[in-house]
Amino acid sequence: MTGNLHPDRPEGAADPSPTLPPLREVIARHGLNASKALGQNFLLDEQLLDRIARIPGSLEAERAYEVGPGPGGLTRALLRAGATVVAVERDRRCLPALAELQEAFGGRLTIIEADALEVDEPSTAGTGAHVVANLPYNVGTALFVRWLGGECWPPWWASLTLMFQKEVAERIVARPDTPAYGRLAILAQWRSEARLAMKVHRSAFVPPPKVMSAVVHILPKAAPDAVSAATLEKLTAAAFGQRRKMLRRSVQAVAGALDALEMLGIDPERRAETLTVNEFVAIARAIGARTKA
Repeated sequence: MTGNLHPDRPEGAADPSPTLPPLREVIARHGLNASKALGQNFLLDEQLLDRIARIPGSLEAERAYEVGPGPGGLTRALLRAGATVVAVERDRRCLPALAELQEAFGGRLTIIEADALEVDEPSTAGTGAHVVANLPYNVGTALFVRWLGGECWPPWWASLTLMFQKEVAERIVARPDTPAYGRLAILAQWRSEARLAMKVHRSAFVPPPKVMSAVVHILPKAAPDAVSAATLEKLTAAAFGQRRKMLRRSVQAVAGALDALEMLGIDPERRAETLTVNEFVAIARAIGARTKA
């Protein structure tokens, strides 16, 4: 369905909240069965989608960046919230449905047909965009790691509001000495604030996934001084790659790590999951200082 969605108003007239057909109708009309290969699970509950769109705060006149919009359920909610949206979708079956939204909301939606892993987000979305996405399961963690990695900080995004499998979300917000605590927690927390914003039951999706989901909200904060992201990533990869081993064994291949433990008075017989984020940051800083010396 294209053209004027409101017969009672002139073609092209501005409407901040146009009346749209139900998502189920859009999916049926365009034959948009969720693709398992693309990790798709569609959310159809518009009240739930509006709640997700409110998590970053007011989006009025703000820019939002969405990955994997599918038939456009969350896209609608972001547009209703007043955002200008850049949506990246690799499934060309979804493009006609998204084009209808683009027309209905007066050009506040930009649609990019691409693999999100290959998009240059700062050029595409601009700096200061709010990333809001029900991430496809098969690329969610990879995108998350990329958005939180690298030496450039503050990042191009203003906030991340991301839907993950509940298990992944719990790993992102985990605290030390818990089973879920690991690399994702440190990556998310060493220079950001991460919180679990909402749990979403599997029955909310079409088709229902086998697992529960949750929305994580992340805000950047000031990065600790004199800490290389690459060093921290290498350190945590070694530490949690062999998490059942003591630090003296797990991080011995990281140049300067054992000396850093000794300098900081950290017991090398501790295991990685017992160290706080600040302790990992301190070790990475000490390694960097020794490398420059």
